[in-house]
Amino acid sequence: MDTDRQRYELEATGAERGLYEDVRRTFRAPFVNWIFRTLTANAPAFTRYLWGQVKPLFETRAFARLSVEYRDAVLSALEADDPIPTFRRPDTGLEPAEYRELRGQLATFDVVAPRLAVLFEAVDRALGGGALSPANSADAAVEYDATAPFPEWLDRDRGAEPTMVDEVPDSLAETADAIRAFHGFDDTLPSVYRCLAQWPGYLDPAWAALSPRFDSSAFDEAVARARDLVDLYVDDVPYRPRLTRADLRSAAFSERTVEEAASLFRTFDSGPVLTVLPALPVWAATVGEAGARSL
Repeated sequence: MDTDRQRYELEATGAERGLYEDVRRTFRAPFVNWIFRTLTANAPAFTRYLWGQVKPLFETRAFARLSVEYRDAVLSALEADDPIPTFRRPDTGLEPAEYRELRGQLATFDVVAPRLAVLFEAVDRALGGGALSPANSADAAVEYDATAPFPEWLDRDRGAEPTMVDEVPDSLAETADAIRAFHGFDDTLPSVYRCLAQWPGYLDPAWAALSPRFDSSAFDEAVARARDLVDLYVDDVPYRPRLTRADLRSAAFSERTVEEAASLFRTFDSGPVLTVLPALPVWAATVGEAGARSL
């Protein structure tokens, strides 16, 4: 799968445009994440099928609970000793409109973090042959939240569409190197950091303040707590996505398409991304944009 190919939202028409609108509505985010754009550009029919199978995982009250518990688990672990550093506009040297945009874009990353974590885990597990949804067995006890609808108010109308730099400013070279080293990336920067690189007056001091927190046992605990919550949620979903190899063969998808998709999701459900997603609520908290932490 060519990961340099993407179907951007402005280019999407017909069924692809409808799919993107549905992803945005379901994820409660004003943009479509890279993984959907890449899958759509490479394998549009597979992407439509995949989305139809996983969409119900994000539409229940149980997922709503998971999303706030995910955020709280991360922030509580890092707040145990000291409050998370915060940055008001005067601290950053940004103009009011710039600071407002920074806050809106960080709110978006805060919203999508638990959604991407569940997407990566569920699809990676299914395409890799792992068990999904033992709660779907005939004698399983399914609770109210597992089938009740997602609360309309939660994460509603939050965030702004992220924009990103193509090249990191020279003034941020040292900070960018430190970020890559911490998360374990070689040459690339995750989307959130290419977004924050638009505002060096914020990213430089914020990274200086947060990096000791990230490089600590408290953040290790936050990552482990978040991962455990996602695992437990995927274990107990009452809907079983039909994403086994047998299901996909029955749907006439080629082995090559399935293998490439499995490889892509394995990459996102392991390695550096495992520390990037839990960091997103922390960044949002530095500008007062972390969302609800309980229902």
